Amino acid sequence: MAESLEVVLLGTGSPIPDPNRAGPATLVRAGGTNLLVDCGRGTLLRAAAAGTGAAQLDAVLLTHLHSDHITDLGDVITTHWIMTFAPQALPVFGPARTREVVDGVLASLGPDVEYRLTHHDDLSAGPDIAVTEIGTDESIQLGAAHVVTAFTEHRPASPSVAYRVEHAGHAVVLAGDTLPCEGLDRLCTDADVLVHTVIRDDLIRSIPVPRLHDVCDYHSTVAQAAQTAARGNVGRLVLTHCVPPLQRDQADEWQSLAAEHFSGVIDVADDLLRVTAGPT
Repeated sequence: MAESLEVVLLGTGSPIPDPNRAGPATLVRAGGTNLLVDCGRGTLLRAAAAGTGAAQLDAVLLTHLHSDHITDLGDVITTHWIMTFAPQALPVFGPARTREVVDGVLASLGPDVEYRLTHHDDLSAGPDIAVTEIGTDESIQLGAAHVVTAFTEHRPASPSVAYRVEHAGHAVVLAGDTLPCEGLDRLCTDADVLVHTVIRDDLIRSIPVPRLHDVCDYHSTVAQAAQTAARGNVGRLVLTHCVPPLQRDQADEWQSLAAEHFSGVIDVADDLLRVTAGPT
């Protein structure tokens, strides 16, 4: 496992609560390094099912600050703090305003932190969160993982960030919510795996609700995600965070739409799908 690069789709759901899908969250295991990309609802429950606890997380990478992608940030912060039995900072990377969000989460946890510090003699300080706001395209070494970032196109939720995680000669890309853009294209070049959130604009536009139509303004369609994978010579495309919410009997249809534009392996992900980019 030391040389493997594995992606676990912890949550593949849309913003609409789904009894079968947790909110958007992906675990990347690069050798012995565990990176959590986004933390939608139910993240740590799915991480536990995948065999990884909060104390084993080496960093959190946020693609953007829409609520459905950060719903469980407070849970991740609290559980990492409580379950790490020696002082250990939790690095959180994200776009501009990530510090503002983390400060707000910590403020909301204020009473809980006070209670626990009063109760547990071995706790001497509250959660230690090391926030790094991605200000430009960056290259970061996180344990065994080499992480490259690029800005994407999800305005007005801007800036938004995609991540390329490299380990042992292999690479996976976590696109987050975005339209096709140059930054994502650059990260995708010759990657083993692209994990991409997708929509079906044909289905969304058939619903007579203008607010839903707005979703089409800043997300990639299945075809666009497949075209991005093809341009980058990606080996495998993983579709996730499907909007409208994916029904179990629809996966083949979504996969076929992607296959019109991309000849590689295509997964329409369920929660806890595991994809290995390196040797197992």
